[in-house]
Amino acid sequence: MKRSISVPGVGRVSVQPDIALLRLGVLVVRQTAAAARESAAATMTAVLEALSARGVAKKDLRTALLSLSPVTDYSPETGPRVTGYQAANSVSVTVRDLTSAGALIDAALAAGATSMDGLDFTVDDPSAAEDEARQLAMADAKRRAQTIAAASGVTLVGVSGVVEGERGGAPVPYPGPRAMAFKAEAADTPVEAGSQEIVVSVTMTYAIDA
Repeated sequence: MKRSISVPGVGRVSVQPDIALLRLGVLVVRQTAAAARESAAATMTAVLEALSARGVAKKDLRTALLSLSPVTDYSPETGPRVTGYQAANSVSVTVRDLTSAGALIDAALAAGATSMDGLDFTVDDPSAAEDEARQLAMADAKRRAQTIAAASGVTLVGVSGVVEGERGGAPVPYPGPRAMAFKAEAADTPVEAGSQEIVVSVTMTYAIDA
């Protein structure tokens, strides 16, 4: 039976985000279902027009939620009764010009958006950063294997197997002057993109000789 050692390796690469993912919503309550739906649709149309006017392409706008539900009053005096209808409509926006992020948020709110559910910065195409992180992970695993082999008095013969773990990416804010701060010219919504860390993990198995 061939002897071997298995070691983990991790590679990390910090990259600057080049897109932002934003979710904007409209929530209205009206006495009838039709009125609630029409009001939400009209307001969302105004929001979409405001975003388009600021350069957001149609392909970067996607409806994320449509809902219509009754508003029920559970008063003990009268018992359950429907007092109106609530309509919700939200859209996911891909922001490709990060310098416009703050202005887009303010424009959407001014057009009638009632909620902003998250603003996430990411990399549109992380493949190059992932390749770099993968190479770093394999180099890290090799270094560990060499250290273990030397301490154990054995010799590495060659790689007999490589398994890549799940890739990950997490936003890591840059301190000081490297932080990117954006602000709409006539509004008070500063936005910081920070950086994102691309992480790749591997497990490498080496055949060994005594």
